[in-house]
Amino acid sequence: MTTNNAPLVLAERDNGIARLTLNRGARHNALVPDLLTALRDALAELRRDPPRVLILAAAGRSFSTGGDVGAFYDTPPAQRYDYAARVVGELNAAILDLLTLPCPTVAAVHGTVTGGSVGLVLACDIAVGGPRTHFAPWYTVVGFSPDGGWSALMPERIGRARALDAQLTNRAIDADEALRLGLLQYLADDNGVLDQANAIAATIAAAKPASVAHTLTLNRPDSQRVAAGLEAEYRHFLEQIVSDEADRGMKAFLER
Repeated sequence: MTTNNAPLVLAERDNGIARLTLNRGARHNALVPDLLTALRDALAELRRDPPRVLILAAAGRSFSTGGDVGAFYDTPPAQRYDYAARVVGELNAAILDLLTLPCPTVAAVHGTVTGGSVGLVLACDIAVGGPRTHFAPWYTVVGFSPDGGWSALMPERIGRARALDAQLTNRAIDADEALRLGLLQYLADDNGVLDQANAIAATIAAAKPASVAHTLTLNRPDSQRVAAGLEAEYRHFLEQIVSDEADRGMKAFLER
């Protein structure tokens, strides 16, 4: 799928290493149905012919700012439930696609990661960030309910109390804290995130493939448990998105 003749997700493959790049950089890779569908299509192709390793990266200044608040608000209220069902439904499916992909996944994370886009990082096996990488929810500011694994994946990674604190207070988690808590496993220079991700991918690609497969099976989060958590997020998001509070919150957020 493309926009302005440019693919929304760029796909490359070399020496057993695949790279998918979110390519809506002019809008900070904000999540809209077309982008998520393009990502899922690219992941489906990799599932049919798995690489040794996948790198998930993003173009522009931000990895992703999560759901496009402007797109939610511009959708007429009578259609907003269905639009949100598409966005969150496709995001949840993409998270599960990554989590169950039959090869290791490395997220190359730069800049801002907010809202549901956090789930794309959490679903990867290894994450590399830069000094400006930070994670933030924004749900209680905009008036949304958490999605993208903030309750289904984040507590297992950083602890339930820390995850809840970040969501309730909208506290950003900067790169150093993200490394300490395990949201990131590596920190690189601003311009070296993708190089570090490539180096890690090359190391994994050179390892024994059957051993790597068993290691993934034993260590990845249980996909059925995660799916149940994501489904709960989906239900709560749809309930909240049609509320007057969400409508007022989006308007105030966009008028800042």
